[in-house]
Amino acid sequence: MLTLVNQARSNTRMCGTTFYNAAPPLRWNTNLTTAAYGHSLDMATNNYFSHTSLDGRTFSQRITNAGYAWSAAGENIAAGQTSVSSVMNGWLNSPGHCANIMNATYVDIGVACERNDSSTYKLYWTMNLARPR
Repeated sequence: MLTLVNQARSNTRMCGTTFYNAAPPLRWNTNLTTAAYGHSLDMATNNYFSHTSLDGRTFSQRITNAGYAWSAAGENIAAGQTSVSSVMNGWLNSPGHCANIMNATYVDIGVACERNDSSTYKLYWTMNLARPR
């Protein structure tokens, strides 16, 4: 996933009607991955799909709770895609998700995917992007 994200960021790109210059590569971050994992697991376990946790937490609260002190943060979620390439294609073809990936403000990333075959979408993906304070 990190390789595909950094390949996407290495080129100029249109996200919907907005042009983005190439952006520097992102670094993998364990705290952001922990936040992403927790949210993907929660969505898969509780069979829902939302940026807001069932207990009302936002992505920024989950990132903070995972120990990442951020000055800017964003989140992409997806459900049902069965491969890294398919979820990346979906995100890059969605203006808002693409904008998060191309946002040069972000320097760190964490991604997770969790599976629950008894849930609606089976696979739940979360990508957290951020810049530290």
